[in-house]
Amino acid sequence: MKYFTILILIMIIISCSGLKETEQNKIRIKGSDTMLLLNKKLAEEFMMKNEGISVYVDGGGSGTGVKALMNSEVEICAASRPLEPKEIKQIGEKFNTVGMSFLIGRDALSLYVNPENIVKELSLEEVNKIFTCQITNWKEVGGKDEKIIPISRSSASGTHLYFVMHVLKGNKICDSIKILNTTNKIIEFVKSKKNAIGYGGIGYGDSTFHCKIDNIEPTTKNVLNNSYPISRYLRYYTIDKSSGNVKKYIDWVIGKEGQMIIKNMGYIPLWNSNYSY
Repeated sequence: MKYFTILILIMIIISCSGLKETEQNKIRIKGSDTMLLLNKKLAEEFMMKNEGISVYVDGGGSGTGVKALMNSEVEICAASRPLEPKEIKQIGEKFNTVGMSFLIGRDALSLYVNPENIVKELSLEEVNKIFTCQITNWKEVGGKDEKIIPISRSSASGTHLYFVMHVLKGNKICDSIKILNTTNKIIEFVKSKKNAIGYGGIGYGDSTFHCKIDNIEPTTKNVLNNSYPISRYLRYYTIDKSSGNVKKYIDWVIGKEGQMIIKNMGYIPLWNSNYSY
């Protein structure tokens, strides 16, 4: 009986050690839908080069990712915006740290319209007025005499927050505007409605038309020379200074291999001097 008990204890220890090792080799990322396709591609490439490490990726919006990070449900939050003061305060109160921020790339915010729409250019002021319902007909911006159908992201989205702060200048999006939860849903809606207009990252929306803003195209070149008026950094957040496989993953993303993937996915890498455009 004594030897049987010892054997059971050894099996439990081995089992627990195996579980711990599995957890160490698992990286969970959640957050920005703007970054979702990018994160999936980065995870796929990283796992191919690092057998035994699993990277799980989910979207839901930057705000959802921050909540998951604070609830210890993920190791990395992906966000297309800085943390809000209230989020920093909550992290500080719970973990006695303000968290760690890692810039991984840049993105431009595009205004998507249906390819059949004759309007191919808008000013920032016109976009502001469309999404605050001061402009409601395409003829007011050089288009046909047809009602504009604006589509917005939800308030959990970092893209939504950026849009409100930098395009609407803090004004509230019109209450009558339809809300969709993901960039892909916005693109599908714009594809199916010739009078629709939505917004999202330049890495999305190949089946829609990306409007010029103030006569400037949303391109990598114009983001890098700072002529395109609405661009932002993409970020990873962790609670503490990264270590182990999480550090290995983040270092790889901001290194040359990861940055080339970011470029190839239609986003703008951090180290632009190393790349040709």
